[in-house]
Amino acid sequence: MNTKSNIPGTPQTPLRAERRTNQSGAGQLRGVEATSGGLIRSTLIASGVAVAMLSVVYLPAEYGIDPTGFGAVLGLTEMGQIKQQLYAEAEADEAGAGAVATLDPVIVARLERIEAQLASIGAVIGAPAALTEVLDQTAEAVAAAPAPEPDLAPAPIPAPEAVAEPAPTEAAAAVDTAVTEATSGWRDEVSYSLAPGEGIEVKLVMQEGQTARFEWTANGSVVNYDTHGDGNGQKVSYEQGRGVPEQAGELTAAFNGNHGWFWRNRTNAPVTVTLRTAGDYAEMKAP
Repeated sequence: MNTKSNIPGTPQTPLRAERRTNQSGAGQLRGVEATSGGLIRSTLIASGVAVAMLSVVYLPAEYGIDPTGFGAVLGLTEMGQIKQQLYAEAEADEAGAGAVATLDPVIVARLERIEAQLASIGAVIGAPAALTEVLDQTAEAVAAAPAPEPDLAPAPIPAPEAVAEPAPTEAAAAVDTAVTEATSGWRDEVSYSLAPGEGIEVKLVMQEGQTARFEWTANGSVVNYDTHGDGNGQKVSYEQGRGVPEQAGELTAAFNGNHGWFWRNRTNAPVTVTLRTAGDYAEMKAP
């Protein structure tokens, strides 16, 4: 009589502990691959990073050797060359050659900028110990270099240039014009109130090539204008506009004659036009 039976619902006790394996048969410890291939790959990556740091950072910054070209881009090659120059001058000084290590202030400032850039890069990617030593040694060498002696010779005082004095009448007119423009900023200023449909003209007497500054405004309203000139049988229209509130600029005479502005009020209300002028002209012809 067979006494062995499987009772439903009774848990089966395993006879031995079994080790779980993946499909490749390699053991796992908390999900981290512990194979020889993984260790070799990690070692190669670390070696490649070390070689890259040596070629890109250490060799250019310490010896001025730049096999990759990135040292020149980062400014490290120049730092290495300066360091080698300092070392050579220090050795010559110790040998009794009497050489004094002096650095151009421009080079010192450039070194400080390079060190600041390297410090920023190191803060982001983590500067290696070798690079930190290079920076410290360079800073000490720059600090030990004596400053250039200042030139104590006084600079020669240039002789005053002779200035031709203008004629008395021209000098008096120039002084009056300068005083007027200095106190108010403008030489002449006029204002006119135009009724609807009314127009007015103001001209400046100018020689060919003279330039006058101007500024006119309709004081919150708008007007139609025509900037033109006439004289000696010649006429010219510089600019025209409709419904313009204000304008400022320069007016250069195309020929000898009268040059200025004509305004007309095309609105249904009175308009006040104010004109301010300064610059090269003989007089203002205004109503």
